[in-house]
Amino acid sequence: MTMGIEENRDESLQNPEFDINESILHNSFRQKTWDEIVTKDSWMVFKVMAEFVNGYEKMAKIGPCVSIFGSARLKPGSKYYDMAVEIAEKITKIGFGIITGGGPGIMEAGNKGAFNAEGKSIGLNIDLPFEQHFNPYISKLYSMNFDYFFVRKVMFVKYSQGFIVMPGGFGTLDELTEAITLIQTNKIGRFPIVMVGSEFWGGLLDWFKETLLSEGMISEDDLDLYRVVDTADEAVEHIRAFYEKYSVNVNF
Repeated sequence: MTMGIEENRDESLQNPEFDINESILHNSFRQKTWDEIVTKDSWMVFKVMAEFVNGYEKMAKIGPCVSIFGSARLKPGSKYYDMAVEIAEKITKIGFGIITGGGPGIMEAGNKGAFNAEGKSIGLNIDLPFEQHFNPYISKLYSMNFDYFFVRKVMFVKYSQGFIVMPGGFGTLDELTEAITLIQTNKIGRFPIVMVGSEFWGGLLDWFKETLLSEGMISEDDLDLYRVVDTADEAVEHIRAFYEKYSVNVNF
C-alpha cells in the first residue's frame, strides 16, 4: 500500500501541472511587500464590492427563481441535458425564472429551457481557464460575469426559491452542500432542493446515511432537506407542490 502511494507521488512530481501548482503554493507563503499589499490585496476589496453591487442591482427585481446546478461537460442529446431542458421549460411555465451558472452543459440546458418557454433566463458566469463560456440562451438583461466564486454563490442562493441539482462534479457538489448547509443552519428559508438521478446520487446519499448520520455528524431530520427524483415531471411537481403549500416569498 505504501509503495503504491510512493509511486503515485513520484508520478505527480513528473507531471508538468505539479510544477505550476508548486509555484503557486510557494508564492502564497512568500512575504508580500507593502506595495503588493496596497495595490493588490487592498484594492481587491473594491473589486469584490463592485461585483456584489452589480449583482444586487441586476438581480433585485427578477422575481421568484429556481437555480439549476449540474455539470458543464454534458452535451446536448445526453439524458440529463435533455431532462434539464424539460425541467426548466416546465418550471418557467409555472411562473419561475431560471438561474444557472451561465456556461455550457447543464447550465446551457437550463437556460435553453427558460428561453424556449419565453421566461427569465439568468446566467451567472465565472471566469475559468477551461470549460466556461456564456451560452446563447441567456437573457441579455441577466447575463453577468464574476471573478469570485463566493460572490457568484451568494447570487445563486440570495435570489433562488428552489434548487434543482442535476448530475455534476465538484462544482455541483459545492453548490449542493452550500444550499443544504444554509437551510440546515437557518441562514435561508427552507426552500426545496431536488436532486435528479437516484442512480447517480445513490452512492453519495448512502454515505450521508451510513457515515454522516451513523457517526452523528448530521441528524435524522437533515435527510429531509432534499428530495431525490428520476423524471422531469417529478422534479417540477415537487417545486409546484411546495409552493402550493407555502406562499412564495422572495429570498431577501
